[in-house]
Amino acid sequence: MAKILVVEDDDHQADVIEKWLTHEHHKVDVVTTFADGKAMLGSYTYDAVVLDWGLPDGCGIDLIAEFRAGGGTTPILMLTGRTDTSDKEQGLDGGADDYLTKPFQIRELSARLRALMRRPAQMVSEVFRSGDLELDVLKHELWKNGEQVKLFPQEFSLLEVLMRKPGVVHTTESLINNVWKSEAGASGETVRTSVLRLRRKIDSAGEPSHIENVHGVGYKFRQG
Repeated sequence: MAKILVVEDDDHQADVIEKWLTHEHHKVDVVTTFADGKAMLGSYTYDAVVLDWGLPDGCGIDLIAEFRAGGGTTPILMLTGRTDTSDKEQGLDGGADDYLTKPFQIRELSARLRALMRRPAQMVSEVFRSGDLELDVLKHELWKNGEQVKLFPQEFSLLEVLMRKPGVVHTTESLINNVWKSEAGASGETVRTSVLRLRRKIDSAGEPSHIENVHGVGYKFRQG
């Protein structure tokens, strides 16, 4: 699971990308303008960005430049109908990490995103184990004592975020940012309810919970 921002003003293209990446269990935010893309990058943390070169109110290259100048390091895949080598050089030199020419196969876009997101160290391992739990991110499966546990998408995403950094306290705000889509209207109560449901599915009677509540701060995963 990754959180991905798509900045694309072609509604059909954006819809295709969003549906495919959602099918692959990613969280996807879609905006259609330079201004909205800038606002989202300034407000939320993403694992990758899919960015169109030509936007109705600005150029994708300029958006990348502003983002990089502000210290942004998120991998960016640029989309464009331009085919000249000089355009590709401009995009890559401008801060894009990869470049995909339209029209393209959606599976290629997905593969390129996976390659980009493998670069950070935290994305290398895709199977997380702790005590009687085994979370397989690529297969989107959770196993407890050798038996598969069915989770709702948000529950799976929440558990993945916690298991990636055992012992690290995640604030309610950071969990909302990383697990729920920005427009979902998630709140502290949403997080508490999800944690409660998740505990019922993954904890064992008489044993400490896998998810520890740090009073007044947030939650952390207890490494077994």
